[in-house]
Parts: sequence; C-alpha cells; structure tokens
Amino acid sequence: MTDQLNYQELAALMKKGAGLTVDPDELEKRPGAEFAEFGLDSLGLLGVVGELENTHQLALPPDADKCKTPEEFVELVNTHLTTGV
Repeated sequence: MTDQLNYQELAALMKKGAGLTVDPDELEKRPGAEFAEFGLDSLGLLGVVGELENTHQLALPPDADKCKTPEEFVELVNTHLTTGV
C-alpha cells in the first residue's frame, strides 16, 4: 500500500478479503455508492478490514467496518494513516 489507500488498492482488498472482483475505476467513478451496490455486505467489509490490518500491520478504528461507501472507507483509512486517529 502507498502512504494513502486508493481505489485500486481497495479493489484488491475487496478481492482478497471478500472474494469480490470489482473494477477500481467503478469505485473511483462512484465513490459515494453503497458497498452493497458492488456486492459487498457487512461481513465482506469485515474481511476487507481484517485483510488491511493483517497485511499492513495496523489497527483501524473500531468503526471501520461500519462504513457504507468506498469514499467513506478510504477517507477513514487515510485519516487514520495520517493522524493515527
């Protein structure tokens, strides 16, 4: 992962953590669309959070698995990476 999570990396995490193949360009074009529109449910998002935490050895805020959109998730992760909060 780069210093900031991007939609390309989020799509890869969705594949690895939830078994979903999602076009990263679609995530970037529609960042405010709900994860459900991409086929990702709350359990799948837990898998994405776990994969991100395990792969990059970082603990995300407890509400990371409550994000509803790719934009919300990317913003939360990047804020956490920048500020540690």
